Amino acid sequence: MLEAVERKISQYIEDLNDADAIALYTKLPHGKRLRAKLILKIAGSSLVSIKTAAIVEMIHAASLLHDDVIDDAFVRRGTASLNAIYGNKTAIMLGDILYSKGFYELNNIDKEVSKVISNAVVQLSLGERNDVLLSERFNSDKQKYLKMIYQKTASLMEASAEAAALLAGKPRETYRTYGRNLGIAFQMIDDLLDVIQTSEQLGKPAMHDYEEGKVTLPFIYLYESLDQVEKLRLTSLHAQRLSSDDQQWITIKMNEYGIVQKCFAEAKILVEEAISLMNEAGENSLENIARSMIERSF
Repeated sequence: MLEAVERKISQYIEDLNDADAIALYTKLPHGKRLRAKLILKIAGSSLVSIKTAAIVEMIHAASLLHDDVIDDAFVRRGTASLNAIYGNKTAIMLGDILYSKGFYELNNIDKEVSKVISNAVVQLSLGERNDVLLSERFNSDKQKYLKMIYQKTASLMEASAEAAALLAGKPRETYRTYGRNLGIAFQMIDDLLDVIQTSEQLGKPAMHDYEEGKVTLPFIYLYESLDQVEKLRLTSLHAQRLSSDDQQWITIKMNEYGIVQKCFAEAKILVEEAISLMNEAGENSLENIARSMIERSF
């Protein structure tokens, strides 16, 4: 039923009756549509479920457009980002258009569902701001990191699952927890892949997050494991262009202290908890979506 979601998004964009906006939207990569898949799995393929999935994916696309501008990212999923091609102003304005259209269409959805999704967008925006603030200096506080990735990534995944549960008349808290766990685990793995994958695999420079000032979970755990001299070296590299020697040193230390395994194990605990909740609710089909969050290229 993802095809129906794509058709609905196209309809919403065409409703704008703006050739420029329509043309720009066609330039955006669709991604995996994880949030739409989640909604359809939980709530079924009714028209209201399809509309809700389409709205959430439009909101997600808007957030990525803004995120690329904030991060000065010129590559998105292996291809040139919209801001790289057309500039930051165009990317921001298209993001605003998608946000606004999404909120407009939310008025045609159940009021409680609309509140859940709207609140997630508030959290997402706060998360973007916190991400920027945390990047200003080396952050070794794991709880601040977890709060930020909950807001920036997990909140919309959480809202997708909760909104779908509301549409289907299922217990919202159970599905909310499922979505939150998936979102946090997904971001943990994303942050881990930035450290261990090559530039070719990532579609962007390796360890680019750390060069941007983002101190993700692998770097927090590495900092905790290092001696004082090594801590100083790691922090001195924060938000700096990393040489091949710097990258190699970080990789060696990550391997020495088992950081990759530690981060993966933490994400896996969250996913296993989510799967257990769904199995108890008789939703065995949601296990594959959960596992896909962590079983990515390593």
